[in-house]
Amino acid sequence: MCLEVGFRWEPLDSTPSRRGGESAKVENEYQNVEAAFHEKGPAYVRWAAKMAVDLQTGVPWVMCKQTDAPDPVINTCNGMQCGRTFGGPNSPNKPSMWTENWTSFYQVYGGEPYIRSAEDIAFHVALFIARMNGSYVNYYMYHGGTNFGRTSSAYVITGYYDQAPLDEYGLLRQPKWGHLKQLHAAIRNCSTTLLQGMRTNISLGQLQEAYVFQEESAGRCVAFLINNDEKVNATVQFRNISYYLRPKSISILPDCGKVIFNTAKVNTSYNKRITRSVQIFDSLDRWEGSKDIIQNFEPTISLQSDTLLEHMNVTKDKSDYLWYTMRFQHNISCTEPVLHVESLGHVTHAFVNGIYTGNAHGSHDTKQFIMENPIVLNNGSNNISLLSVMVGLPDSGAFLESKFAGLRRVEVHCNKTDQFYNFTSYAWGYQTYFDAPMGNDPVALNLSSMAKGETWINGQSIGRYWVSFLTSKGKPSQTMYHVPRSFLKDSENLLVLFEEVGGNPLHITLNTVSLSHVSERTSYHQIASISFE
Repeated sequence: MCLEVGFRWEPLDSTPSRRGGESAKVENEYQNVEAAFHEKGPAYVRWAAKMAVDLQTGVPWVMCKQTDAPDPVINTCNGMQCGRTFGGPNSPNKPSMWTENWTSFYQVYGGEPYIRSAEDIAFHVALFIARMNGSYVNYYMYHGGTNFGRTSSAYVITGYYDQAPLDEYGLLRQPKWGHLKQLHAAIRNCSTTLLQGMRTNISLGQLQEAYVFQEESAGRCVAFLINNDEKVNATVQFRNISYYLRPKSISILPDCGKVIFNTAKVNTSYNKRITRSVQIFDSLDRWEGSKDIIQNFEPTISLQSDTLLEHMNVTKDKSDYLWYTMRFQHNISCTEPVLHVESLGHVTHAFVNGIYTGNAHGSHDTKQFIMENPIVLNNGSNNISLLSVMVGLPDSGAFLESKFAGLRRVEVHCNKTDQFYNFTSYAWGYQTYFDAPMGNDPVALNLSSMAKGETWINGQSIGRYWVSFLTSKGKPSQTMYHVPRSFLKDSENLLVLFEEVGGNPLHITLNTVSLSHVSERTSYHQIASISFE
């Protein structure tokens, strides 16, 4: 659950061709995959545009990142720097629109959070308005959210766009929220002139320039003074007045005289997010545990095949998990056998004759992986059971219906000398009860002591967790998992964890989340943990 927010500037007497307003999206970034469909790609774009327009909805239709969007559909920009990357409307009767201004980027397991500063966002919004004659900016996302249940795409963590101006919990992320609020106020203060004035570009230096919007009849003027140098300050002359510009900054002058906003000057106080532990689930008597049965091949099993079946096509997205089982007779000489498994996603756990031999996984950027585990074979009959695990469906690309996930090759190699890893204990399920914390602060579970699985509160899945997948800095991508208060009762809340690898549920804590103001600049994703044990 997240929120996109769009801002437009619209005087009552604006002309239709430059007026900001409501719009509807018929396609999103189809041009990224269009070439894969050869001659059918452009034909589909024309069909989609005609289909939408023929609905006669009364609102404009847009195609994001589709440079050849057919009239009257509007081609728009998605990205972080549309003032630099957007080629502009493909027709003079279309407005310049930024449909997705990415305030951060989605985070994946094994990846660090993407931190985009308030100054950078403000700079590129102002640049888009000035340079591209922009009339609409929509933020993706303005409010972060949570991928509850199994709704996240491949390898994407449960928290989504937590670095947005409103974070995953709905708390203000300062100074991003306040700085953009001041930017929007400054732009709206100039909206009539921005939409009706004549725009000119003036050089103020090698890397400095001005965009001026002039209404001759009304005598109104707006100027954007831009320093494109990302490292060096600049002092420029504009209309016989000196202006100081910080590196990579834009000053907005609503009367072409006085500066009311500079994108690099932050006047909003910084804050940081604090989590407070209000309960620790360390009572062994309060936990109930269970273990799943390791599936072995049986002649009566309902689904059998002489080839490895594709994972998603079998499970139909009803489950992340699919057992691949086989039984064979060991009747050749094979010293130091090694189980060799090749998979396209996303995780595989291996069992030989009921003994857990290990696991392997891919990543968001490299989904294919190979698992090689030394095994011990019995003389005669042997069971190999492989649990394939998905961590979300594919999120983009051509021919999604043909994407492959799951096992591709399973072999037993002989005469290899590898170290043997023996996991004799394999825990699978836990549950306990807890009371809701007092107050109205957001609530989160700290699952840093667990490994990989999924969590439910009173039957509602709060999402997958994968704490054991570490970033390049040796830390989990996410340890705090949002529990909406609407999921909670006053008391006797049932917490259930499905744990694939192990972990220690006795170190799980229930936390509240709040904000604290700080005087110095603070890393946006810093979390202070305060224990009340």
